[in-house]
Amino acid sequence: MNFHLGKPVDFWLIFGFIGQICFTMRFVVQWYATEKKKESVIPISFWFYSIVGSAILLMYAIYRMDPVFILGQAFGFTVYLRNLHFLFQKRGNDH
Repeated sequence: MNFHLGKPVDFWLIFGFIGQICFTMRFVVQWYATEKKKESVIPISFWFYSIVGSAILLMYAIYRMDPVFILGQAFGFTVYLRNLHFLFQKRGNDH
């Protein structure tokens, strides 16, 4: 679908942009946490933004039927879930 001024914007375009904003927010929270601590930090919110953004972008890619985009987001989504699994597993073992 082409984007033209004056033309109604469809749901999928807005949905895709929301996914991209969520995905971009992961870098914003990581940058903020790093600047605050003055050392490289990956806060847990980075992984949540990654999952939400990636899930939305994966749905968008499936709608667009883009195999390159689908493969990239599906792989990333799996990695983000696995990282959260390890973080929660570690928290459970620490208590």
